[in-house]
Amino acid sequence: MKKIIVATDYSAEAENAAEFAAAVAAEQGHELILFNYSEISIHVLNARVNGNAIDEILEIYHANLNKAAQALSKKYNVKVTPHLAFGNFYESLVGCINQFEANAVVMGMANRSVEQDLLGNTTTSTIHKLQFPILAIPITTKYHGIHKILFACDMEKGVEEKVLENVHEIAATFGATVEVLYVKDKIEELQGAEEAEHAVIDKSFAGINYYYKNVQSRRIIDAIQDEIKEINADLLIMAPYKYGFWDSMVHRSKTRMMASGNNVPLLSLPS
Repeated sequence: MKKIIVATDYSAEAENAAEFAAAVAAEQGHELILFNYSEISIHVLNARVNGNAIDEILEIYHANLNKAAQALSKKYNVKVTPHLAFGNFYESLVGCINQFEANAVVMGMANRSVEQDLLGNTTTSTIHKLQFPILAIPITTKYHGIHKILFACDMEKGVEEKVLENVHEIAATFGATVEVLYVKDKIEELQGAEEAEHAVIDKSFAGINYYYKNVQSRRIIDAIQDEIKEINADLLIMAPYKYGFWDSMVHRSKTRMMASGNNVPLLSLPS
């Protein structure tokens, strides 16, 4: 049984992500950990509220999370364990991952906005900061099975075998077909690295249905989004790469950009 962490702040996008994760868990026999990060208001702390009052606040937080977990468990007939955290969000999430030996984190995504494009949000920041599988669920997306997977990768940089193994496992679990998509400015760049990388992918993808597609385009994000619509993909998988300090100043992660502007679930599998 796999353990999946669902991060919730009770927003509409988080609630939708929880429903999506619960539907998958019910189908696949997984366990959910409902993770909520809460803070005690700075105004309460500044007012020097006594310990009993703070305990009452914490009890309310626990009661709300327990209620949400029980409702989700009852609706989908899955095991849901509530986990309330305080302190630093990312450290708390990593602590939860380690405590439960989780396999992935599911987070919701709100509709795209100019502010999101410029500053990002908690989900895109988590994808950037954590070297861990994260599934971002758009607020409008419901679970109807996973039949077609679009795996967008960078042929020049290559793809680590661990990532390919994860893609294979997901496709095999859902009985899905995988399209391996390469997008580059020049077709010559594709041809140069294609033969060697195909051999690695062919070996890792043995036993599942998959095929390749090369696209020449300078607008990589647009090309991926067009392909999502073209094949009616149920899931997009990408493997983000880490950049150095100076590169990060001018380079926006394509994985995070897809997370904020996508209309299908995005699974980030760090290299």
